[in-house]
Amino acid sequence: MATINALDLTRAMIACPSVTPEDGGTQKVLQDALAGLGFTCHNQTFSDDNTPDVSNLYARLGSTSPNFCFAGHTDVVPVGDLDSWEDDPFSAEVKDGMLYGRGAADMKSAIACFAEATSRFLENHGSDFGGSISFLITGDEEGPAINGTRKLLEWAKAEGEVLDACLVGEPTNLTELGEMIKIGRRGSLNGTLTVHGVQGHTAYPHLGDNPIHRLVKMLSVLTNEPMDDGTDHFQASTLQISTVDVGNPASNVIPAKAIAVFNIRYNDLHTSATLESWLRKKLDAVGGEYDLNIYVSGESFLTQPGPLSKIIAGAVQSVTGNAPELSTTGGTSDARFIKDYCPVAEFGPIGQTMHKSNECIAVQDLAALTDIYTAVLERFFEKSS
Repeated sequence: MATINALDLTRAMIACPSVTPEDGGTQKVLQDALAGLGFTCHNQTFSDDNTPDVSNLYARLGSTSPNFCFAGHTDVVPVGDLDSWEDDPFSAEVKDGMLYGRGAADMKSAIACFAEATSRFLENHGSDFGGSISFLITGDEEGPAINGTRKLLEWAKAEGEVLDACLVGEPTNLTELGEMIKIGRRGSLNGTLTVHGVQGHTAYPHLGDNPIHRLVKMLSVLTNEPMDDGTDHFQASTLQISTVDVGNPASNVIPAKAIAVFNIRYNDLHTSATLESWLRKKLDAVGGEYDLNIYVSGESFLTQPGPLSKIIAGAVQSVTGNAPELSTTGGTSDARFIKDYCPVAEFGPIGQTMHKSNECIAVQDLAALTDIYTAVLERFFEKSS
């Protein structure tokens, strides 16, 4: 049986440029490592109209339940300004105890730690450990998330695959490993509000209908009061206006329309359907012609504190000494799709440098994260036996 080293595997994956939707050979590197442990690997490329094809990987070792799944993504965000990087973003340099490169924190390192933890677990228990271990890996988390985890889960279900618990390796810690486990995420609703008016001369406003005035009133009624006070596991919902656009270069022209874009991060007091109803009621009260287009990135969800969070928290505390907070803060992740199939939680590296220049992870954190994931497997299958 092959032995996997998380640092070496992380560096090998970082060396593969995999800016969404490109894979750059990353999943082949991971697949070869998993195949060496005895995993059966399935490559799935999914397509959809007006979106690029995306490579995905599902790998499983074992055929019995329970099936513990490690999930994550091999795609990374663009590197940005190359001049702001001290080294090539894909050279995976190790300097002063830090591993640098795009994907070092988000989240090729966590996937490599999954693999080494599995390697250690199999060395201790062999392949007959009373269940299965699987990897659910996408190349479409940083992109539109259309041809990735959602479709891979649908494919796996159609193939008869059942997931019993899942750990996603997203960066969840702010400054120190062991601070936070994500047991849910807020929902995210994006709205584009277009208010229509009648173009005219600013000196003759009675002959026009200024849509900006109504847009200002509409945005005011949407933001002048808190949406809620939060819940036991979620912070208060918020509506943030992202941009207001008129596209009018002339100071003496009343424009024909005005557009605003906003985003709502919402807790479990709301759904996208109840929010749309709330929005339209508020806007209708102002009056006038408008269009509201809504796109929902994901609904809010919560994995109630229970067996999975206890296993992860116990593993984290045994390695770091920290009692991690169970949180739902931050943006969205692919856990929003996985929660429809099994209990899911997220724990991964420190996220301070994710998406930044000189993204990095401490080499000692790679070792500690591997220890934590190994302890998760030990505790999960101990409780399952």
